[in-house]
Formats: sequence, C-alpha cells, structure tokens
Amino acid sequence: MEPFKSYSLNLKGRLVTIDRPWVMGIINVTPDSFYSGSRVADEQTLIERVRAMVADGADVIDVGACSTRPGSASVDACGEMERLQWALAAIRRELPDVILSIDTYRAEVARRCVEEWGADIINDISGGTIDDRMFATVASLRVPYVLMHMRGTPETMSSLTDYDDVTAEVLEWMARRIDDLRQMGVADVIADPGFGFAKTLEQNYEMLARLNAFHALDAPLLVGVSRKRMIYTPLDCSADEALNGTTVINTIALLQGAHFLRVHDVRAAAEAVKLTTMVMKNGPVNSHPTTLIS
Repeated sequence: MEPFKSYSLNLKGRLVTIDRPWVMGIINVTPDSFYSGSRVADEQTLIERVRAMVADGADVIDVGACSTRPGSASVDACGEMERLQWALAAIRRELPDVILSIDTYRAEVARRCVEEWGADIINDISGGTIDDRMFATVASLRVPYVLMHMRGTPETMSSLTDYDDVTAEVLEWMARRIDDLRQMGVADVIADPGFGFAKTLEQNYEMLARLNAFHALDAPLLVGVSRKRMIYTPLDCSADEALNGTTVINTIALLQGAHFLRVHDVRAAAEAVKLTTMVMKNGPVNSHPTTLIS
C-alpha cells in the first residue's frame, strides 16, 4: 500500500491542499459521451446534477463539451465554446465557490473558460499534443493543468497501442512533458496516465498494477477509469452496469496513492475514499504482527 503524499494547488491565488484523495465529478454538455448518465442538455438539469455531486462529496466538477470516447467525431472550437459558455456561467452563478475543471484540448477554449467563464483547472486529454499552443497558454494563465497521456487523437488512438513496456514508456513521456511545463513556469501539474486512451485492455491493467511508479513524477496523480471499456469488457456488461467494477478499480488506485478519482458516480467514489483512507491511516496492511489464537 502506497503512502499518501500531500500536494498544494494554487487556484487563482487561493492555495488548497490535497491532503486526502479528491473526487472529480464528470459533467458532459455533449449529446454523444459514451456514458449517457453523464450528459446534461439544459440549465436546470445541469445545476441539479452539480448540486447533487457536491452534496455527495465532489471536490471538483469537470465540465466537458467535446466527446473523447474512442472513435468519436470532434466538435469544432466554436461549438465547444458555445456549449461551455452557458454551462460554466450557470454553475458559477448558482455555485460560486465550487472548483471547476474544464475538459478541453484546445488552447483557445481553455483561455476563454479560465479568463471569462470561471474555470479553475485545465484538463487536457492530449497532454498538449493536439494543440501546440496549450503549454504556453497554461503558463500564461497560471492555473493547474492535468497532463494526460494519449497518442494520436480520439479518432485514431485505438490503432496506436504499440508499446514495448507501456508503463515505462508512458512514464518517460510524462516526465519529459512535465519538465517542459515546469521550465515554462507551470507550477501545478497533475499527472493522468490516460487509462483507455491508446492502450489495449491488457495494457491498462499492466499500467494499473504498476501505478505507484508514477509517483516518480513528483506530481498529484489522477486516475480516470469510470465505467470505461477496460471495466465492462472483462465483466461482460455495459457501461451502465459498470459501477461496481469502477469502485473496485478506484480502490486499487487509492491503495497505490492516487490523489484524484475522475468519476461519473461521486457518492460511490467518495465512500471508497473514506473507507480506504481509514485503512491507510493505520499504516501498511502487513505492518502489525498477527496473533493466531487456537
């Protein structure tokens, strides 16, 4: 069991401490996200969903407007911004203190969301590879940045899974990118290995088994596996039926020191955090001698 290391994040001048695992709730203002339960199409539903997530224990709300499921078709920047503008404005108006993350790989979209519509964190599934302006934009905005590993684009990533050692190669790629960001003055980088993005099912589980290797990056670690194919395929079920499997994988990640769980189901994740934290406070599982009474 990996000990939990605390980190701090600067949210536009407000310093917050990640001294326990945080839960990031997923909101999609898009009609084609892979899990229908995450989609919202109107303001009333959006606010009700966000309020429920906060009540269930969400620390961050992650809003996306461009589906990144395997094989998905990309919406253009104007369409993405049109969806995000009303959603972020509504959340900021009704819940002004909630921490907002914006799920986008476009620098222009990220800038407007932070400067005009109140986003606190940029969550980029491409790790700056789709839009080469992203790193400079993050550096100028001075907000935390989620760097995720992916090869290619959502349309092509499923064919780009040729690794000799997936964990070592993803770790090396992330270390180089984080070094680039830090040299540009980006102080707060959150590392996401990118489960389900340009990895086969077997590679996802190989990487999960070695998740604690990513602590070498000296950055908070985000795990996003919620209801993904890597869970529902081996269980022979659908995404709608994959909550229990998601909780199992999230618990494995927490025991390896994950700092963020990005999830559709906030209450289940918050419960996993609470119970896992109770175990971890008592030290490694094998730290106490066991007495057998016969």
